[in-house]
Amino acid sequence: MLLDSSTSQLVLIDYQVKLMPVIFENEFILDNAKMLSKLAKKMRIPVFGTEQLPEKLGSLDPELASYCRSVLVKSSFSACPEGLIDILTAVPVSTNARSLPKHLKKEEPQNERTSIVLAGVEAHVCLLQTALDLLDNELEVWVVTDACSSRTERNRDAAFDRLAGAGAELVTTEMIMFEWLQSADNEHFKFALDMIK
Repeated sequence: MLLDSSTSQLVLIDYQVKLMPVIFENEFILDNAKMLSKLAKKMRIPVFGTEQLPEKLGSLDPELASYCRSVLVKSSFSACPEGLIDILTAVPVSTNARSLPKHLKKEEPQNERTSIVLAGVEAHVCLLQTALDLLDNELEVWVVTDACSSRTERNRDAAFDRLAGAGAELVTTEMIMFEWLQSADNEHFKFALDMIK
């Protein structure tokens, strides 16, 4: 099964300025998160961010925050109890004129962006718990392994093992980017290729 840009949303978990310095391979994973976010924004794929106790861990990386439609502040390790699922599954408001009789108004379909691409830190805590909750809510979860990490490599790898066992798709930044693009004929191909090079 390939990922489709029209059914995708990107969620950036806790890339916070005071937390990132202690994260394993922090610069590498942050660069990958930025590439994904830039392409998502360019392709009009919704991007959301989260912050865990920002008064202690700082705010989301400023560049990443600039790509987000909104940033959810949380104290729970999973972002889902704090409202993430409501944001991701929001039903669009009907665009029909108010003057039409109720029986003539056409309601827009529910949001069909059910493929949630997750990247962030810490992989074995906030990202893992968010992913498991999203899976429990019957959403597809795609975890971008080279844009996720923890303070230790062991914790990160244990999270990936558990996520794979729970049904999450483990992918890489380039896998996501090229699946979103689908073809070298895509109008955003050169933009993506320039970032990768």
